[in-house]
Amino acid sequence: MNKATEDTFDPKAFLANAGAGKSLQRFHKNETIFSQGDLADSVCYILEGSIKLTVISNHGKEAIVGILHAGQFFGEGCLNSHPIRVATTIAMEDSLINSIKKGEMLTTLRDQPKFSELFMTYLLNRNTRIEADLIDHLFNCSEKRLARLLVLLANFGKEGNPQTPHLQISQETLAEMIGTTRSRVSFFMNRFRKLGFISYNGKIEVHRSLMQAVLHDRVEFSDSPNERV
Repeated sequence: MNKATEDTFDPKAFLANAGAGKSLQRFHKNETIFSQGDLADSVCYILEGSIKLTVISNHGKEAIVGILHAGQFFGEGCLNSHPIRVATTIAMEDSLINSIKKGEMLTTLRDQPKFSELFMTYLLNRNTRIEADLIDHLFNCSEKRLARLLVLLANFGKEGNPQTPHLQISQETLAEMIGTTRSRVSFFMNRFRKLGFISYNGKIEVHRSLMQAVLHDRVEFSDSPNERV
């Protein structure tokens, strides 16, 4: 790859278009993109929509381990010699995915410094998020875990993000992701609504006041619905 080609390479254009070793695919809401145990031979990039990652234990218990949005990768484990998929990915809404074959991904990472930098930044940010999630589960009460999850799902601070993002996600899913019951999530969501942190209009509308409450500990979060603040 010569210097001129490197200078003209646009990572965003590479991710947005089909081509050699790349294919654009549309998935409808609740459609499976790939399943746990499938051959891992490509990295996927979300152009539109959102997806959830689920895993099933040997005992048949299913858990949601992540929700990803436009601008994020998934399936990158194939680059680390993982021969099969370790999770199932399902579209949470109509989504557009660019599937990049492992060989094409490795070649582009090797030959294009701009793309390599973009992908490395993504991996580092994701690793930081995983560490923060672990600390959150170890030390924070379920109500604060819920507040933090809503803020993260709202993608505050992301370029082009609206002032009050709307989320279409069930209370059962939220409960599963923070490790509590749906009844507790319902109680905490009603409390957040009374405090002006969120509102309902078919979807969950998350306000920036919730982010401020999480970042600056402006509310005393509790694990028990019976505790008054």
